Amino acid sequence: MLLLWREAAPIEVPQDPKILQDLKQPPTIVKQSVKDYIVDPRDNIIIECEAKGNPVPTFSWRRNGKFFNIGKDPRVTMRKRSGTLEIGFRSGGRPEDYEGEYQCFATNDLGVALSNKILLRVSKAPLWPKEVLEPVMVTEGSPLVLPCNPPPGLPPPYTFWMNSMVPIPQDKRVSMGLNGDLYFSNVLAKDAHTDYSCNARFPFTHTIQQKNPFTLRVQTSRKVAESTPNFLSPSGSESTKMVLRDEKLLLECIAAGLPTPTVKWFKKGGDLPARKVKFENYNKTLKIINVSEEDAGEYVCMANNHLGSIRHSIFVQVKAAPYWLDKPTNLVLAPDENGRLVCRANGNPKPNIQWLINGQPVESSPPNPSRQELGDTIIFRSVQMGSSAVYQCNASNQHGYLLANAFVSVLDMPPRMLGPKNQLIKVIENNRTFLDCPFFGSPLPELRWFKNGQGSGLDGGQYRVYINGTLEIKRARAEDEGTYTCLANSILGSAENQVRLEVKEPTRIVRAPEHQSAIRGSTARFNCKVKSDPTLPITVTWTKDDKPLNMGWRLRKDEESLTIPNVNEGDEGTYSCTVKSEIDQDSASARLTVLDSSCCSADRPDPPIDLDLSDPAARSIRLTWIPGNDHRSPVTQFLVQFEENRWEPGRWQNLSTYPGDLNSVILQLAPFVNYQFRVIAINSVGQSKPSRPSLRYKTSGAAPDAIPKGLRGWGSKKDNMEISWEPLLDLERNGPNLRYNVWWRRKELEEEWNNVTTMESKYVVQNTETYVPYEIKIQAMNEFGPGPESNVVTGYSGEDKPTDAPTDLQMSKVDDTTAHIHWKPVDLNSVQGEFKEYRLYYWRESSLVPGLVVSKEKKTKGFYSTVAGPSGILSDLVPYSKYKMFMVVANNRFEGPPSNTVEFTTKEGVPDAPRFFRINRRSFDTIHLQWDKPLEPNGILIAYQLKYHTVNGSRVGHTQLETFYPNVTDFSLRLPDRSTRYKFFLSARTTVGAGEVFAEESPHFANEAYIDQVDIATQGWFIGLMCAIALIILILLIVCFIKRSRGGKYPVRDKKDLPLDPVDQKDQDGSFDYHSDEDNKPLQGSQTSLDGNVKESDDSLVDYGEGGDGQFNEDGSFIGQYTVKKDKDETEGNESSEATSPVNAIYSLA
Repeated sequence: MLLLWREAAPIEVPQDPKILQDLKQPPTIVKQSVKDYIVDPRDNIIIECEAKGNPVPTFSWRRNGKFFNIGKDPRVTMRKRSGTLEIGFRSGGRPEDYEGEYQCFATNDLGVALSNKILLRVSKAPLWPKEVLEPVMVTEGSPLVLPCNPPPGLPPPYTFWMNSMVPIPQDKRVSMGLNGDLYFSNVLAKDAHTDYSCNARFPFTHTIQQKNPFTLRVQTSRKVAESTPNFLSPSGSESTKMVLRDEKLLLECIAAGLPTPTVKWFKKGGDLPARKVKFENYNKTLKIINVSEEDAGEYVCMANNHLGSIRHSIFVQVKAAPYWLDKPTNLVLAPDENGRLVCRANGNPKPNIQWLINGQPVESSPPNPSRQELGDTIIFRSVQMGSSAVYQCNASNQHGYLLANAFVSVLDMPPRMLGPKNQLIKVIENNRTFLDCPFFGSPLPELRWFKNGQGSGLDGGQYRVYINGTLEIKRARAEDEGTYTCLANSILGSAENQVRLEVKEPTRIVRAPEHQSAIRGSTARFNCKVKSDPTLPITVTWTKDDKPLNMGWRLRKDEESLTIPNVNEGDEGTYSCTVKSEIDQDSASARLTVLDSSCCSADRPDPPIDLDLSDPAARSIRLTWIPGNDHRSPVTQFLVQFEENRWEPGRWQNLSTYPGDLNSVILQLAPFVNYQFRVIAINSVGQSKPSRPSLRYKTSGAAPDAIPKGLRGWGSKKDNMEISWEPLLDLERNGPNLRYNVWWRRKELEEEWNNVTTMESKYVVQNTETYVPYEIKIQAMNEFGPGPESNVVTGYSGEDKPTDAPTDLQMSKVDDTTAHIHWKPVDLNSVQGEFKEYRLYYWRESSLVPGLVVSKEKKTKGFYSTVAGPSGILSDLVPYSKYKMFMVVANNRFEGPPSNTVEFTTKEGVPDAPRFFRINRRSFDTIHLQWDKPLEPNGILIAYQLKYHTVNGSRVGHTQLETFYPNVTDFSLRLPDRSTRYKFFLSARTTVGAGEVFAEESPHFANEAYIDQVDIATQGWFIGLMCAIALIILILLIVCFIKRSRGGKYPVRDKKDLPLDPVDQKDQDGSFDYHSDEDNKPLQGSQTSLDGNVKESDDSLVDYGEGGDGQFNEDGSFIGQYTVKKDKDETEGNESSEATSPVNAIYSLA
């Protein structure tokens, strides 16, 4: 039966008014007075008791265990809809008559809840008894105790001593004890007074009562005898003290003696609890708060002066009133469900557990077959409607009690949705999203989520459903938009709700305002460009120095910026742009610095001054400085640098950076370093000059903190192991005489550690076996001691050459570029080191293409395999070739002997692309194509395949195909018109297929520019003009010749005659030669375009990156003659063919 029992999870009733209105619940106490209730006799007595439940509970009281009939006492009333009692004394009566133990009972149809038992007591402030006090006579140097004995008030009064209405100053010699007595460790002559009075203050009545005063007379002598310590309180050598858990422990030792003794405390067998212990009353009182069981034990106080010492032991016992380990909680179950109530408490002594049902002991309650009591647990099986009740658990011992109410409510309620219907949720894209679906039902319904009313339930992956019904979408995306339905099902029915989810783009500032400086009177502008979801309205607000910005008449704001015209000093500050939508926001800030009109710009800050060191510690010191002038650009950072004169004197190093609003920082330092510091200020313009160095500060030495990094062990020879590590940095040394402790031992042999100390950064272990593992660790140490040890790492001794070779190397499948290989492995013990790989050496012996010369360079490929039948694939082979290969096994240092050598041939493949592909123009209506055979034919070439089509912008013409024999490497194509352009695709073929394609597009040929130039040169008006110019030049030459022959003098200009180049002729293949810019310069003053209408050609090859004479060689290219250049020099140099140039004609005439 026990194996079949299954406990249901308790149902939590939501605090929803709609649910609570219809849901019947047993009563629950929600407010009550404290257990020990002391009241002021001058006020009415109010005993609180509030409870909730459905139906609303009714209340009754018991006093001293008997029914308290409220109706019979006219002074007692109960508040409406409450159990709170109010007892008034306006019509007479004594509050003391109502002292006693009260308990409240809250009852409805489903059960009875109980309050704690409230002990009501009336505060008392009794008078001090009348007494006559004789004067106190005491010898100087003797101890003295003035008793107080305050009256026993409720609660106890607070006591203090006064002398002539002035508080008595207390010190190590004179103090008041915990019992209120005034203790003198030794009396002095100045202590003689006639008015030592003890006063008691009662907190409830706020009254102070005074004891009759003492008169103290001191008998003095010339020499006061000193005395050893003895205890005034407590007496004897030991005492006991009992304290309850979680209360306050006060231990007191007051000693007499001259000189005044000093009191010290310690705990035998342990330390005093430093976090809880306090010493008061000049070390005479030890106070421990929140006492626990661990605080029990023997405490010793020791009083001593130079004459001797005395001890007193206090044995502390810690008891405990009951305290909860597992407090019972309300249990809501559906019919036929199982559950349990647990009541566990602890205390010292161990408390007794008693169960009650509706205020009656469980033994006297009607039997219930579904209920079983097992000590501190009550088990319920297959509960039924009508079995609801309130259960009380009472845990008690001699120090107190605990009472807890827990109701068991049996409910059956169909599923109900508690949240708003058809809610719209808007979220930001890529954010975590929660869709709430609060629900309730008994038994607890099963809840599932669906999207758009389709598919299976959402859970797992992107979705997570919590026990309270909330659906989490881990990262909301646009595709997550839609309508989500939550459906709650139970055996009593179902309920559903829908949530509409909209995923929005985040609101963000894409162009943020930037720090800027503006001259007074100028205009400043801060950008704030925003990108947001178009369906979300946004608002953009500006603030200055975190306060709303008053726009006024001067400032202007638009959608993307803030403009500040006529800037003045009042505009200086930090401006923040904040953009908000209904679901998110973003903000950015920038600072405006206003400069004087006489200043054109900000400048670097001045260096900080007056560096000061304070608060020195072992590894830190405070550095303070005064910032220099920031020159109208605020300092954003301070860089602190240091220099030390032990390891790298004179070298300044960065220590740390700090915000610009600080000028005093604590620097973290390393031990055994002689520091000095300097500070650099940084603003938006740059860095200041370094400040003057501070005074030096030398830190004390310490053992190393750092562990050497990079610890490894490896063999440089087959019989050694080299242990190496990275040495500590200079600032990690922490002291002089740095050295390293190195340990090593064979792994898994459990042998003793070998150890050596060295100042180097490596150590070689000799005479090791070949490739065996070692455990290694290291530790740095200096004159101040050793540092921490490193973790143990594994190293290996040296490797030797492998002794075995792979065998039976063979091929299983070979195609044009890959080959499958197999071999038999070696015994891994023969590797004599770490197995790294099987290394295959292969090379191309020859090509099967006749006459093709190949490189026989060896290549390698590694295969890592430790299986019994290893294999691999060799790729990147050249087709139609003969190869050879062999294999070795390799460790980290050596290779073993080679395997058998294998020859194989690869199959024929498709060829590479042709080596080159050129497009030339032979005439205005013909272009010529040339190409060369592929560098790697990868087989026997059988043809070339040429595909081409016309190109007109984005339009592509019909593709045509030409096939050529393998010995044909050129082709001429006639153009239908001069402006037609083609795109060509050329590939070579073997019997396997076509190879890689070489694509080229025919260039623009500037036909129109050429035709225009020829037409101009043949125009009659142009010929006439040229003849006139030639005639004028001829006449000038004749005049000059005549003057010279006559001996006339005239000024001669430098470089009068320009050297002329002969006119180039066409080559036999129809191409033109190139000319430099100097060869084709026109006459000074001539127009660049002779007809004035020549424009930059849209068909120029410059548009395709092919401008310049270097693109086509003298094998038929002609772009140098026909292309209209875009830059000035090129235009002036190549306007037309020189054969038809009118300028050359003029030179010829000259």
